[in-house]
This record gives sequence, structure tokens and C-alpha cells, in this order.
Amino acid sequence: MVEEKVPTPGWLNFQRYGTFANIYAGAPEEKAYAWTIAQVKSILKEETYIGHSVHNKQTNISFKNKKKVRKPKEEWYRVENTHEAIISEDVFRQVQEQICNRRRRQKNGTTQIFSGLVKCADCGWSLAYGVNSQNKNPYAHYHCSKYGQGLHQCSMHYIRYDVLYAYVLSRLQYWSVLAQQDGDKLLKRLLNASDKERNTARKRQTAELKKAEKRKAEVDTLFAKMYEDWSAGRITEYNFNMLSEKYQGEQRELDAKIERLHEAMEAAAQTAVDAEKWIGLMKQYVNPTELTAELLNTLIEKILVHEAVKSEDGSREQEVEIFYRFIGKIE
Repeated sequence: MVEEKVPTPGWLNFQRYGTFANIYAGAPEEKAYAWTIAQVKSILKEETYIGHSVHNKQTNISFKNKKKVRKPKEEWYRVENTHEAIISEDVFRQVQEQICNRRRRQKNGTTQIFSGLVKCADCGWSLAYGVNSQNKNPYAHYHCSKYGQGLHQCSMHYIRYDVLYAYVLSRLQYWSVLAQQDGDKLLKRLLNASDKERNTARKRQTAELKKAEKRKAEVDTLFAKMYEDWSAGRITEYNFNMLSEKYQGEQRELDAKIERLHEAMEAAAQTAVDAEKWIGLMKQYVNPTELTAELLNTLIEKILVHEAVKSEDGSREQEVEIFYRFIGKIE
């Protein structure tokens, strides 16, 4: 930002209101563009940019002491969709996950591209990264962090870095080829149903919903008429209570059914939207030849590593499950 000469919020406040004079008064021009990591991270975490307002973040120590103190997150309250968003929630969520899964820089200056993604299939803990330097040809590997550190509360779940890398790359290349060749065919495969089956299910749900809503309106009308009859003395209180209980029970059942049908139809629609999103992302990465942290975090939600199984002939088999963003695990 120094090269682009983007001023910091502190500098703008100094120019407008004279605040932070102890920092900026008489300082060289470069100080106006000296962004800190904390400032950038604060902006990346700000929900204002996705259209939400978050209140009650801070308060005064007392009515006498006006110093501001940060309140715990449990006391914040959010109001969604208060204004137009300038970035999507999907992008915002990915950024938050990458902040949480920030990569520690290794002694050799490199970072681990799988950091925060590789999990133990049995206990759910992250796999710890290590390097076997005692071997003639040193190699990197992962193992369950709950097994390490002297805990031994899980098994090793050991997997070499190069083996994991090759497998994940091959799977992404496989899906990339399918997405480029025929995105519609891949979409049907991801949805695990033909267009005919999906249309039949949607028509059935639509018909059931229409029928339930019609009956709900009828019951509401009957209930209102019954109340008028009771008020006018045309039916006894005993009959009113009996019919009232019957109609209210049917109303609850209809409300529950209508809600279930709405959720089922929305879930089906969302599944198709999510699948299309993922295929769109795959099309952006045409036949990837290497893995990067950006690529992995964009396409993959998590990778589960199972304990290896050794056969009698000494061979080693190990299951690795990849859960992709938006669509989960696919075969």
C-alpha cells in the first residue's frame, strides 16, 4: 500500500480532526501509508463489508471514566442485511478461515500449503507437520497431533507429505478435466440424480405445498367462523373447545408440513447452486500442475487422513477423504 500511496485511517483522522498528532505531526510522508498487519486484519474481519452491522462491541469503563474497553464477543449483537454488501459472504468466510488457519513460517522460510486443512479421520485433530532429517534423503510427513506431544490419545495416522501432495493434485486434476469437458454432465453427477428425477421430486413437493397451504387457509377460515358462532351463542362452549383443539392441532401439523416442504425445496435449490459454484471454481483452475495454499483453500474444505492398514505382504493402504467446498465429499 506504500507503493500505491493508500493513506491509513489514522492519517485520515489526523488530517480531518487533528487526532493522533503525536504520531503523524512532523512525520515523513511515508508514515501516512504505513499500514500494519493488525490494521489490515481488522478490515478483513469487518462484517460491515458483507452488509451486516455489529453493535455493542465496546463500552466505557464507567460514567466517570470514558476510556473505551472491548466487550466479549458473546455480548455483541448483529443485525444482518442493514445495507448493501460490497463482497460476498462466501469470499468473506474463506478469508476468515484462512486467517484462523494462518501458516507458520518454517525455519527455511517456507510455509505449509496444507495448514489447517489436514485432519485426523478418527479424533478430528489437525495433523502435525514434521521432517525426518535423519534419513539419507530427508522427507516431510504428517501425523496426528493428539498422538504426538506425549499424549498418545490417538494413533499415528502417519502420511508422507509427497504422497498426500500427489494424491490431492491428482484428484483436483481429475475434476478439472471433467469440469472443462462437460460441466453439465458433471453437475448431474454431483447432484446424484437425473433431471427427470429432480423435476419429478420438485413437482411433487410443489403440489404437496399448494395442497397444504390451501387446507391451512380453509382451517383458518373455519376457525374464525367457529369463533364468531361461539361469540354469537350459536354453539356451546363445550363444542367450541372441542373443535378449537381439533383445528389448532391440524394447524400445527399443516404449519410443520409447510415448513418441511419449503426447507426441502430450498435445500434442493441450494445444492444445485453450490454444485454450480464449485464447478465454476474448477473451471478457473485449468489442469493444475502444482498445489498452492490459494488453490487448496479455494477448492477444499478439509482432508481427512485415516490410519494406514498393513497387509500380510507388507504393503500399506491408506484412505484419504477430500471434502470440497460447497459440495462436501464426492466420489
